[in-house]
Amino acid sequence: MTTYNNLKSDFVNNIAGYSSLGIILSTCIGSVAVMLSLIMGNGLLPMTLVFITVAICSAHNAAILTVQKPSMIFKLLVASVVINALIIAGVMLYLFA
Repeated sequence: MTTYNNLKSDFVNNIAGYSSLGIILSTCIGSVAVMLSLIMGNGLLPMTLVFITVAICSAHNAAILTVQKPSMIFKLLVASVVINALIIAGVMLYLFA
C-alpha cells in the first residue's frame, strides 16, 4: 500500500483522536500562512492568499464539526496542509528572493 493509503486507513480507524490533532495541525499551519501573507502587505494578492487559507482551514474544521465521513475529513486535512505549505513556501520565496 502507498503511504497515503496507510495514513488514510489509520486515520479512519482512529478518527476520534486524529480529528483533534487535525484541527490543531490545520489551524497552526494556517495561522503561519496567514501571518506570512500579511507580511507582504494588504494588497489583492495577500488578501487572496488569506482568503484561501481561511477557506480551506474552515472547510476542514466544518467537516469535523458536522461529522462528515472520515475519508472526506482526511482528504480535507491533506488539502489544507498541502495548500498552506505551498502558500508558506511561495511567500517565503517572494520575501527572501
